[in-house]
Amino acid sequence: MPRYRALFHTPEFTPLFLTGAAHTAAQTVAGLGLATLVFRATGSPFLAALALFGPSLAQLLGATTLLSAADRLPPRAAISGIALFFALGTAVLAIPALPTWAVFVILLAEGLAASLGGGVRYGLLNEILPREEYLLGRSVMNMATGAFQIGGFATGGLLVALLSPRGTVLAGAGLYLAAALTARLGLGSRPPRAAGRPSAAETWRTNGRLLSVPARRRAYLALWVPNGLIVGCESLFVPYAPGHAGLLFACGALGMLAGDTAVGRFVPARLRDRIRFPLQALLAAPFLLFAFDPELPLALVLVTVSAVGYGASLLHQERLMTLVPENLSGHALGLHTSGMLALQGASASLAGTLAQYTSPRTGMVLLALASLTVTFLLARAEGRGAGSRERSAVEA
Repeated sequence: MPRYRALFHTPEFTPLFLTGAAHTAAQTVAGLGLATLVFRATGSPFLAALALFGPSLAQLLGATTLLSAADRLPPRAAISGIALFFALGTAVLAIPALPTWAVFVILLAEGLAASLGGGVRYGLLNEILPREEYLLGRSVMNMATGAFQIGGFATGGLLVALLSPRGTVLAGAGLYLAAALTARLGLGSRPPRAAGRPSAAETWRTNGRLLSVPARRRAYLALWVPNGLIVGCESLFVPYAPGHAGLLFACGALGMLAGDTAVGRFVPARLRDRIRFPLQALLAAPFLLFAFDPELPLALVLVTVSAVGYGASLLHQERLMTLVPENLSGHALGLHTSGMLALQGASASLAGTLAQYTSPRTGMVLLALASLTVTFLLARAEGRGAGSRERSAVEA
């Protein structure tokens, strides 16, 4: 059985892990503070959801223009530089009386930078670890995400209550700065993984190559759509329960931590393909019960159980990496991250719109139904498409 402890004996894994953890904590603390700030200023569920997850929409633009740089930039410089950019941008968001339009311009710029950061970070992880240990390493990274989201949302909720939303945003900026320093001082100097100049044209060509194989397309859709729709449900926590949103987010992070731990540590290889889609269906099913407007204790349980289903992402990522050539790993993982976050942003916008015209709980139920439908259709397509043609997908 694989052991997590061995990963931390691998050179550069620990600083990469700590960089990602600090970035996650910064994102949750600053995001909750900013969403609360926007909701108090505008009273709009749509804008509050967009403030929390809207930067993810910019990932779609970045994935079609910037992503070729993920394998063509020195990883340490790229990771530390992007974190520093986030620190400065988030500090600007805390300026008093900053116009709402300016807030979203800054968030757009941060989203573009993030579209490149995911490919660089996870491409470096794939470079640091042997391919057969990637799922274990990504499991640890996801566990860190869950743990620091729990801490981040809990801390963010406390800071919003005791300090102010603006002070909470500034605390997030300080955490981004810590991530930049950790990357700069802890990671080693490595050359880019691929030669050539990054360009929008090269990004388009490589995206087309990655999506040209049906098995890879299905893997990407499974990583993007069902999860993104459930993040749309989660984006409504602030208008659904303004005084307890931090607690709901923390329970979601706890469930994700449990799911990633179980999948990465205990699920044997022979079962992974069989449970990918059933585990993903668990993401949506508990949100259907929000139709009955559950009391807060039951809502916390439902959110926790739902988030266990995020563990299916590890299995879909492992499947994707078996279908991708080694020299495209950074670009492939960046496309996964950017598409995933773009769908999250689009789902948050859709969720906010539905809540604006119906109610937050109605929006959650509708998005959960859509997520279940997509999961079912992808599972059927996977069963029909399995065969000899897909065993050669990695060569395409």
